[in-house]
Amino acid sequence: MMKVRRTTVSASSADLATLEAEAARRGEPVATLLREALEEKARTLRASRRPHVAVGHSTDGASAADLTSEPVAEEPR
Repeated sequence: MMKVRRTTVSASSADLATLEAEAARRGEPVATLLREALEEKARTLRASRRPHVAVGHSTDGASAADLTSEPVAEEPR
């Protein structure tokens, strides 16, 4: 079972009214909708921070080792 932490959320009256109406329509507590929204946002943030790896093909014959051995910027003084 996941550990749940309580917190306080500030939101506009209009946003809360929208969530309350949706919760009533679903027959669920507003907390359930908030938890779903937080889980979705956290999942998106975690996915966006994963390393992106790609496979490519050089058209000029340069290898990745050749390109990465060249300094990108001048050495700091």
